[in-house]
Amino acid sequence: MAQQAITLKIAGKSYSLNIESEKEEIYRLAEREVNTYLAQIKRNNFKNWTDQDYLSMAALKFAIANADMRQSREVGSEELRQLERISTEIDSYLNTLGE
Repeated sequence: MAQQAITLKIAGKSYSLNIESEKEEIYRLAEREVNTYLAQIKRNNFKNWTDQDYLSMAALKFAIANADMRQSREVGSEELRQLERISTEIDSYLNTLGE
């Protein structure tokens, strides 16, 4: 996979990264999402909050969303396994009817 150098700007600071070329779009989308969320929470003007506080809250938001998505996927996987078991049982039952 080809590597590519890109620069992302988050909270006004530039970060140079080497990434897989085909992943540039996802990195750019993530950059926009982080900066958009930071702008939203900064509009609340929390007293005595530093940029680190705002970045910490952004990191927490995205970590919660990630954990929630992983948990939902696990639940979906269990439901899929149950459906597969039911399908197997139905196939087995239908096969016994044909005998």
